Amino acid sequence: MQFPRRAAVALLALAAAAPGALLAQQAWPTHPIKLIVPFPPGGTGDLLGRFAAKEMQAALGQPVVVENKAGAGGLIGSDAAAKAAPDGYTLVLSNIASHAIGPAVYPKMPYDAVKDFTHIGLIAAVPSGIAVSANGPYKTMADLLAKARTGPGVVRFGSNGNGTSSHVQLVLLNRAAKVDITHVPYKGAAPATADLIGGQVDGLIAAVPDVGRNTMLRLVAITSETRAARWPDVPTVKELGLAPVTATNWFGISGPAGIPADVADRLNAALVRALNTPELAERLRDMGTEPNKMNRAEYSTMVSTDVARWAEVARSANIHVE
Repeated sequence: MQFPRRAAVALLALAAAAPGALLAQQAWPTHPIKLIVPFPPGGTGDLLGRFAAKEMQAALGQPVVVENKAGAGGLIGSDAAAKAAPDGYTLVLSNIASHAIGPAVYPKMPYDAVKDFTHIGLIAAVPSGIAVSANGPYKTMADLLAKARTGPGVVRFGSNGNGTSSHVQLVLLNRAAKVDITHVPYKGAAPATADLIGGQVDGLIAAVPDVGRNTMLRLVAITSETRAARWPDVPTVKELGLAPVTATNWFGISGPAGIPADVADRLNAALVRALNTPELAERLRDMGTEPNKMNRAEYSTMVSTDVARWAEVARSANIHVE
């Protein structure tokens, strides 16, 4: 009788040590899933998160409920997700701000963007647009750079704020074009856009959906590898000899580290299915990007690569946010 008792104790110890493994053997999901969007409602990231959540529900058979938890460039909501139970019921809209640039510019991060998450998959890699005022003196990127080369600080660019993607992409532009455009940080894209229209700054780099649809602005370049179907007449930075400026504002789905592999695989499959539904695919194309079928390993590698890339940019340009 001694052996069965010891076996039972061993099984109980195994269950306590590996709750994720037992969870993976149970039916999943059995109740709604929460997707934390670490930004306020209405922006590009919020829209992408809601689009994906809506379409993923059909594949998962449970509601995917969006919760906006904004603050600190996406760090607050992302930290909440990192500290959640790794059961697949709490996810976060991982993104370039909170999972690549944030770790590069904030000296004290509440989480490790690679080790503290189970990265599920990419929703979209939205390019940035380089925009000027439609009523201003610049018609092309060449016009803008010609002016910038007349002297340091002659041209001023707004950004969404210190340490944001629009800020670090301006650093890349200055490097690639060998110019010294002055950085003017704002508290978000809206005030930066208003001052660009008003003539207080000369240009702005922002997610292309935020600037490309504004009739008071003119797109002079786009930072994707190829031209966007939505803006076919706008050249890429690569075409203009500015290949190092190529970058995207990516958004994906992640959860806390330790989500069982089969649950994470189901989430990835649901996401890929969602991205390739006709409705969402068309919405993505309208935002300057294409549906993808990136698996978990590919998305994890992409995040790790971007963390390293932006760390080098921030270090070399001495960009840091207290």
